[in-house]
Amino acid sequence: MPRIAVIIGSTRDTRFADKPAKWIYEVASARDDMEVEIVDIRDFDLPFFNEAASNLWMPSSDPNAVRWQQKIAKFDGYIFVTAEYNRSIPASLKNALDQAYVEWNHKPAAIVGYGGLGAGRAVEHLRTIAVELQMVPVRSGVHIAGAEFLKVHPLGANGEMSEISEAILPSANAMLDDLAWWTKATVAARNAETAQAA
Repeated sequence: MPRIAVIIGSTRDTRFADKPAKWIYEVASARDDMEVEIVDIRDFDLPFFNEAASNLWMPSSDPNAVRWQQKIAKFDGYIFVTAEYNRSIPASLKNALDQAYVEWNHKPAAIVGYGGLGAGRAVEHLRTIAVELQMVPVRSGVHIAGAEFLKVHPLGANGEMSEISEAILPSANAMLDDLAWWTKATVAARNAETAQAA
């Protein structure tokens, strides 16, 4: 089965990201068309990007960057869980994206965003970054916004994700359907390319 990484984009000690990441992981894990794993950027101690060039052009020298590249290379697609910081994605997520290149290529990217506006502006920015990294951003996404966001955020009611599941599950299912389709298509295309080169 295709392997999908749920990538937690924020590294703050007080981040909210763990809640929606665990929720989308559980929803995706209940399906029979993908294997899912949570990947936490915080576990990799990535420096700010300081290589001579992208690993498109030369191997990276920092061992943590290389370990990150090796990890994400194992997956066939990605679900990014992101906040919106000042109208964009967290710096930690942008840095993690920049620390690799070839590992992202020709793989689909789905996005779960959260915040007052459901991270709408950050999600659109992330889709643009994904295109530059030769990923395939899927159309459907999950936006945890407004009253639903306040029901589950610690600065609001701090409820369980199950309290808003009815509102966001249709979007999640649509996103995962898109992700499964594009994962199947891109895996087949990459395999055909590899076979042709052999």
